[in-house]
Amino acid sequence: MNEIFPTPYRALNSVLGDLVDSVQEVLGANFVGAYLQGSFAVGDFDAHSDCDFIVVTEEELSDDEVASLQRMHERIYSLDISWAQHIEGSYFPKSVLRHYACSGEQLWYLDHGSRSLEQSNHCNTALVRWVVREKGVVLQGPAPETLVEPIPVYVLRQEIMTTIRDFSKDILSNPDHYNNRFFQAFIVLNYCRMLHDLVMGRPDSKRTGAEWAKANLDPAWAMLIDRAWGGRPNPAVSSRQSADPEEFQATLKFVQYIIDKANVAYPELIGAP
Repeated sequence: MNEIFPTPYRALNSVLGDLVDSVQEVLGANFVGAYLQGSFAVGDFDAHSDCDFIVVTEEELSDDEVASLQRMHERIYSLDISWAQHIEGSYFPKSVLRHYACSGEQLWYLDHGSRSLEQSNHCNTALVRWVVREKGVVLQGPAPETLVEPIPVYVLRQEIMTTIRDFSKDILSNPDHYNNRFFQAFIVLNYCRMLHDLVMGRPDSKRTGAEWAKANLDPAWAMLIDRAWGGRPNPAVSSRQSADPEEFQATLKFVQYIIDKANVAYPELIGAP
């Protein structure tokens, strides 16, 4: 196995080395490169972070390649290493990755905590492309900026506003689905980050978003943000525990507050598709 040292965590590096070697063995000439994105690319990761990757391929995966990758991911998930259950990522044909206009197309995707690939557009966004191009950590392959065209700021802002709007509709119309300690903290931190990214015109980490929000939003939200950050550890446990009722109601109000701030800051994006 190739030794790679992309993170400070030796056990995670071992999992990533296994992943890259195994993907190359399965894909052969169809393999272009493998990269980290997410918190391990933008920074502020810690031992509670999941590890986001992308694999770039020359062509679409064949049925045989998908079947072999399914077996590989099942094996890696079963490793006696906790990080093996906390990796997440997608397989991008290089023609799809290159153009942000291809955002939204279905890709083969490994969800966090999953043993197998499924079809999803989860990673197929302009924001992921920006992180890969500007901050991506090379596990194997060419420099990521050679694989992704530049992403205009207005494209990023439009995508962020759409996510704020669409996620908010789901949360506010279906709050019971999100009424657990994991989602409550996740929502607060992600809305901090999304508003930060909208204003700054670039993706950044949850930590950066949280600190920016505490410094720039109404101070009345600071304690809610701090408690959300403190609630990040042990998602397997917190996802099975109901949120504190007052904390959850405050979170729903925070979502509406962020929507209103975003609409005031960028009214031209309110009707963005």
